Amino acid sequence: MQEETKLTKKYGLITAIGMVIGIVIGSGVFFKAQDILKKTDGDMPLGILAWLIGGTVMMFCILAFSVMAQKYQKVNGIVDYAEATVGNKYSYFVGWFVTTVYFPGMTSALAWLTARYLLVFVCSVNPSLKIDPVAGPECMALAGFFLILVYALNALSPKLAGKLQVSTTIIKLIPLVLMAIVGTIYGFVNTNDATGNAVLVDSFATAKGDMSTLFGAVVATCFAYEGWIIATSINAEIKNAKKNLPIALVVGGIVIVAVYIFYYIGIAGGSESIEVLKNDGATKAFVNIFGGTFGNILNLFVAISCLGTLNGLTVGSSRALYSVSSRGYGPCHKIFGEVDKETNMPANSAVFGLVACSAWLVYFFGANLTSNWFGVFGFDSTELPIITVYAFYIPIFIKFMIKEKDLSVGKRFILPGLALLGSVFMVLAAIYAHGVVPYLAAKAEGRFSFPVLFYLIIFAVIMVIGALFMKKKEVAED
Repeated sequence: MQEETKLTKKYGLITAIGMVIGIVIGSGVFFKAQDILKKTDGDMPLGILAWLIGGTVMMFCILAFSVMAQKYQKVNGIVDYAEATVGNKYSYFVGWFVTTVYFPGMTSALAWLTARYLLVFVCSVNPSLKIDPVAGPECMALAGFFLILVYALNALSPKLAGKLQVSTTIIKLIPLVLMAIVGTIYGFVNTNDATGNAVLVDSFATAKGDMSTLFGAVVATCFAYEGWIIATSINAEIKNAKKNLPIALVVGGIVIVAVYIFYYIGIAGGSESIEVLKNDGATKAFVNIFGGTFGNILNLFVAISCLGTLNGLTVGSSRALYSVSSRGYGPCHKIFGEVDKETNMPANSAVFGLVACSAWLVYFFGANLTSNWFGVFGFDSTELPIITVYAFYIPIFIKFMIKEKDLSVGKRFILPGLALLGSVFMVLAAIYAHGVVPYLAAKAEGRFSFPVLFYLIIFAVIMVIGALFMKKKEVAED
């Protein structure tokens, strides 16, 4: 009998903390920091509160899943957690959603984000170029190119893709940490010519206290914090995991929230005014603080950071249908469950992932960057899919509390209960921000708009299609 290969306990506490930070911190903060400023109309205290609430929900969920990770040591993703707690059929629908909506939606947005920040850098170096770096045809063509490039890299050379991931992990921390530290100091030293006050003093003085915008800002933070569930899968490689994993997750989570908040404050400190901050965000702040040359280099670092995050999402997206098919479910599961002998990659699954991501890139452009091609069926494809994942967590937490009778009260009820409340809050916040708010605004203009409702219609159609393809596992012959 062949000896089973097991993961060894090779990471200490400090390394584990670093891994949690490296896994969770991504490029979403560069995108969503400016989005949160717009949602709160430049209200800095309200924006910081949104980051704190989003981070708290992340902490509750990450601790609850860390308990599951120690209980079910062979699982390493939401599909596996769903299978271990609720069952095979539920895990199939979670996997189908992740394959067709979640990963393609996130990956396509990161392809656009990479192209956007690269073009911001190019336009800063050569201001004579008449290019719209946000929604111009050049941006979308470049986004499509990056999407194909990274998929080809992962399908044909997984080792090279892995090296890209490691190098960009370090690069993405440079602009975040520099802006968090230097931007905050600069904001308190530099004065506003109009008022004579420190820039950050004026930024905080603009607080309007309009709590109705808070839910939308909290929902926006989920894009930046997403990825935390992967951090719970390192338990099998941590020394003394029962003690060190929760510590690593808590300390790492606190560091992540602190970095995001101080980065958010830093870009406010580096901006000339609230209006400039809302419209240009970090782009202007980097140049104002670090000068034209170094500031533009940091903008290039942001683009490289986005490319690394795109690569990481592509890894998940290219394997998503394979994960479903390898369980004996889904369309043509024998074909999409194959692994290429040369590259050891699920090539067929990767092709499906590329097609799905391309479709969602077109949708993202038409629904979010233009005058909305899809009418009432237009919604924010960077936020609602993530909130749907929080909705999928709810039955997992409930089933875990019912099922695991041998655990202590804290591990069985308190941590999953807090995570359950946090997940419910995120769902309700999304309904309010993407349903009630646009409905009231449209009603005042004599229109009808309720984006979350039409998102749920599309979600239901996709799930029904998935149900048609569900197949029972075939019993292997002896």
